[in-house]
Amino acid sequence: MSAVDRALHGLRHMIATERLVAGQRMPPESELCDELDVSRGSLREAIRMLAALRVIEPRHGSGTYVSQLRSEDIIGSLSLTVDLLPLTGLLELYEIRRVLESHAAAQAAARMTESGIRTLYACIEEMEATSDPAATFAPNQRFHAEIARASGNPALEAMLEVFRPRSHNYQVYDLPEGVRIKRASDDDHRVIAEAIANRDPVAAATAAAAHAAHTEKWLRGYLPDDGVPPSGAAGNSA
Repeated sequence: MSAVDRALHGLRHMIATERLVAGQRMPPESELCDELDVSRGSLREAIRMLAALRVIEPRHGSGTYVSQLRSEDIIGSLSLTVDLLPLTGLLELYEIRRVLESHAAAQAAARMTESGIRTLYACIEEMEATSDPAATFAPNQRFHAEIARASGNPALEAMLEVFRPRSHNYQVYDLPEGVRIKRASDDDHRVIAEAIANRDPVAAATAAAAHAAHTEKWLRGYLPDDGVPPSGAAGNSA
């Protein structure tokens, strides 16, 4: 194990065992170096790694602190690695996404405000009004983000936010059947919104799971027979 790894695992252990708790200022570098038997350079590299994961928070002029360790912040840091997944890896995550989107929609059906429902329909109308794939990105993001927000679970919202932007790197509307996909995607959004507006959690969950499954199927259109996605497949997904 390298010195950096030793420092990283040592700091993680201190936080996991609550020797260092959320919001606490880190001990002086000299103390940590002595305890972990590492150099200042190795310790600082480990701290930078944990800061990227939102576990540690350097504050200019004040010192280094353990973050508040909010679940949504820690989960959000997964975007650093999820964004690097190839399409084959992304498709593996879609089984998880189907479950999460389904649960979020069910919760939204019970909790979403009338204002939130109006937002959903406004997003749908904006998506339906254009045939430009790029113009659908923002309203599509708002539509799904509104549902996740209404679920009332910040961790769930953060997890879906990690998954969603990565799938938008593939423009399914540019596939040969793109016009049909666009129409089907718009229809999916309406079914989801109507189930939420009708306060029907079961219908909302079913519709959201179906939409995620449809998107997964469309994304598979980027996979050639050898299972390796072509290069340059960038854009926005449904």
